[in-house]
Amino acid sequence: MLTALSSRRRFSDLNEQEILALAISSEEDDARIYRQYAEKLRGDYPDTAAIFEGMAAEEDDHRRSLIDLHEARFGPVIPLIRREHVAGYYTRKPVWLSANLSLDTIRGEAAAMEKEAEAFYIHAAGRTMDAATRKLLGDLAAAEAGHEKTAEALEIAHLGADAKAAEDFTERRQFILTWVQPGLAGLMDGSVSTLAPIFATAFATQDSGTTFLVGLAASVGAGISMGFTEAAHDDGVLSGRGSPWKRGLASGVMTALGGLGHALPYLIPDFWTATAIAVLVVFIELWTIAWIQNRYMETPFLRAAFQVVLGGALVFAAGVLIGGG
Repeated sequence: MLTALSSRRRFSDLNEQEILALAISSEEDDARIYRQYAEKLRGDYPDTAAIFEGMAAEEDDHRRSLIDLHEARFGPVIPLIRREHVAGYYTRKPVWLSANLSLDTIRGEAAAMEKEAEAFYIHAAGRTMDAATRKLLGDLAAAEAGHEKTAEALEIAHLGADAKAAEDFTERRQFILTWVQPGLAGLMDGSVSTLAPIFATAFATQDSGTTFLVGLAASVGAGISMGFTEAAHDDGVLSGRGSPWKRGLASGVMTALGGLGHALPYLIPDFWTATAIAVLVVFIELWTIAWIQNRYMETPFLRAAFQVVLGGALVFAAGVLIGGG
């Protein structure tokens, strides 16, 4: 029966034929989702793609078993009923439509799919009085619960230690190219390039309010400029650096933050207190840049620190000398 609030059926109102039809359509959808995951992963992660192809094949086997049971009990005509037709029934989040999905996200979604399917079959088995139907639904619940073991077996078959290490390296490399590299470039530009105008203004005026306004303008302007430049100069298709908008966002935000770090202390009215805190913030920013270079770019820490601190110190000195002069 139709619910009072929507055109969807309640699961409790479905008869046994409709429950089987719902299970059939759900298995078909899950197989297609797994194959779409496999297609997305095939280029960069061929071994994991093979795992999802194997899981899709298992869903096909489940669907065929359900169809055979339906034909034996109700004939060849299967009612059209899908997840979205049933109120309160679990739904699949359309994450597979996203252009960029991480390996961990896809694996997590697959695990959630298996858990939800297991719960459905347990519930459905409790709704049927036919012994054969109850047995099949119970077996499918156990199969969905065992999908994790199946995935592990498929992982052993298709994803050895070397292949997994290669895929993890590819994913880490993509993360660095899309987020870390442009973000680091933005942080360096924002932290270093704004030193001269901010501290030149500070020592020329010795006024916290004016210095803050100059620092705010320089930081926001630099962030907008760097963000659009990063997004516009490379669409990521040939370079493989990922979405230009993600790179532009990382670069723009980190550029602005790099400048605002030593501009915000000038909200403090006392000029010398604000300046002392701003200088401390500058050193924290420069050491953070060195740490990121060492952590993600594999630059030796001492060399990264020497380069960044030396460059920052020269720009800082230029700003102080120009402002003081």
